[in-house]
Amino acid sequence: MIVTATTVGAFQENAYLVVDEATGRAVYVDPGDEGDRLLATLRHSGATLDAIWLTHAHVDHIGGIAAIRRVHDVPVLLHPLDDPLYARAGEIAEMYGLTFDPPPLVDGPLADGQELRVGGIRFQVIHVPGHAPGHVAFVGEDRVFGGDLLFSGSIGRTDLPFCDPAAMTESLARVAGLPEALIVHPGHGASTTIGRELRDNPFLSGVARVLGSGAR
Repeated sequence: MIVTATTVGAFQENAYLVVDEATGRAVYVDPGDEGDRLLATLRHSGATLDAIWLTHAHVDHIGGIAAIRRVHDVPVLLHPLDDPLYARAGEIAEMYGLTFDPPPLVDGPLADGQELRVGGIRFQVIHVPGHAPGHVAFVGEDRVFGGDLLFSGSIGRTDLPFCDPAAMTESLARVAGLPEALIVHPGHGASTTIGRELRDNPFLSGVARVLGSGAR
């Protein structure tokens, strides 16, 4: 598996191109902004894009979809509980003063326990609400694309509309049970591992409680 992270937009969001080296098939996880840069990364990889997977529908995670879809007619997959956020993305972008390229409609739903593939590589979808109602993570054989659930040393915000601190606590408990060697590719900031966060992240170790706040 080849993972290329491109940090984009005003919120410095991590968009991930995930390529199965054996087959040359690829997906984009959370193409958040700067669609032309993301397309250039895909062209440079030489891979064939099969889908766009979304961990959630906050505006900083979906702003590059439209540019990609104008070139590659691939399905956009999102958990249906985040459909309202997806539909309001343009309005929310305007509130932040952001330039926003409205994405096309979602093509298919994601669900807890669903299996997805990138070429021959399998991922499981796990529903981890809290930062957003339909927030999911994609768990593969040696890594997890976790969106804004878990960061290096911190967690996603739980004080925004549609956030749920209690649900976030349950989701963090679930992710804490994943294998410690798993590499965590977060929506913002540096990658980490489950084991490192169990040792060093106060929200995962139980030192800190989720009280309607967070890093991003």
